Amino acid sequence: MSRVPLIIANWKMYKSVKEARSFINSLIPLIASSKRRIFIAPSYPAIPVSVETAGNSSIVIGAQNIHDQIEGAFTGEVSAKMIKECGAQFSLIGHSERREYFQESNLLINRKLKRSLKEKLIPILCLGETLQERKGGLVEVTLRTQLEECLMALSEEEVKQVVIAYEPVWAIGAGKTATKEEAQDVHAFIRNYIQNLMGRRVADDLPILYGGSVKPENISNLMAEPDIDGALVGGASLDVISFAQIVNF
Repeated sequence: MSRVPLIIANWKMYKSVKEARSFINSLIPLIASSKRRIFIAPSYPAIPVSVETAGNSSIVIGAQNIHDQIEGAFTGEVSAKMIKECGAQFSLIGHSERREYFQESNLLINRKLKRSLKEKLIPILCLGETLQERKGGLVEVTLRTQLEECLMALSEEEVKQVVIAYEPVWAIGAGKTATKEEAQDVHAFIRNYIQNLMGRRVADDLPILYGGSVKPENISNLMAEPDIDGALVGGASLDVISFAQIVNF
C-alpha cells in the first residue's frame, strides 16, 4: 500500500483567467521539489489557461462540476467531454455546496460519477454530514447512505478510479476543522465500507481526502493519521503561499 498524498485546490467562484495564470506561475517554483500529487480546480473559463500555464509541472487541472449528460439542451451547463477537451483531467462531484445550493441528490451524483468515468476523468466524490446530523449521532448513517447511493452499480474497476473527499459540511468555510481523531474515525469508516463492498485491495489503495477549513496550521496533524491521504482545500488555496505551505507540509 502506497497512497501518495493528494492536495486539491478548489477555487470555487474565485480567480479570473488572469489571476489563475499568475497564481500557477507563482506556485510552480514553490512546489518544484514536492513529491505530492497536486490538483487545482479553477472556474470553467480559467481551465484552458491553467492547463497551459501548468505545462509540464506536477500540477493537474480539473473542474469543479460536470453535467451528467454528454450533451443536450441544458442552458448554462458544461459537459465532461467539453472540460476534457479543455485539458481537464478530473472533476469534483457532489461537493456540499452543490448539494446544498443546487439540490443535487445522491442519485444525480451517481450519474455524474458514471459520466466522469466514461469520459476518463478522475472523479473526486465529495461526502459529508451536516452539524445537525453530527449532533444527532447520524454521521455513519448519513455517510453510508451517500456511499451506497453515489457508488451504486459501479464495478470494482470503476471504484478503483475514484477519489473520495470527506468534507464535514459544518466545517466548510466556517473556520472550524474536525479534530484529527474525528477525521480519522470517519476516514476509517469510509475505508472499511469500501473494504466490505469491494475487498481489502481496493480499500487499501483508495485515496480518501479531508476537506473542511484545511490550513497550513492543521495540515500536518491531519496528514499524520493513517487513513487521511490528502486534503481538499477551499479558502486557503486562494493564497499561493498558503497553498504551497499545505502542499509542502
